[in-house]
Amino acid sequence: MLVPQDVFLFAGSIMDNIRYGDPPADDEAVRQAAVQACADPFIQTLPAAYQTQVGEGGVRLSGGQRQLIAFARALLADRPILILDEATSSVDAATETLIQQALERLMARRTSLVIAHRLATVLKADRILVMEDGRIVEEGTHDSLVALNGVYARLARLQFDHGAGAFGRAAE
Repeated sequence: MLVPQDVFLFAGSIMDNIRYGDPPADDEAVRQAAVQACADPFIQTLPAAYQTQVGEGGVRLSGGQRQLIAFARALLADRPILILDEATSSVDAATETLIQQALERLMARRTSLVIAHRLATVLKADRILVMEDGRIVEEGTHDSLVALNGVYARLARLQFDHGAGAFGRAAE
């Protein structure tokens, strides 16, 4: 299952857009996927909740809301391999926190290939490959790459709290 940076939603309801991950799924399975993806709270605030029409491409939703729908769709699909292509790149900090919670559920018990510039997305990865100019230049865990003090460590210093918080260790 692929969750891209730019999520495409088709004209229809939120229920139908999530169900796209598993067309025969019943409404309760769709709702449970939305709950696991941390999408249910925002869906419940919409005028028609799960029956809200999103418009072609999901134009009636924010980028973060579209991303949460895509995570719910992927959870419902329940495939053994997951590819996340910059899935957190276009969301605000509050939505990213929700997405990080959803990602933990989404990546559990499956092989996940995560393409990301935001290192928070890969902190808990078993193996991180760092690419520069089209080549793999470093490989390891967050902690081992920080200790290496190379490309990854430089990126981590730019993205995290310069030595405090998650920079020096994987998130708890």
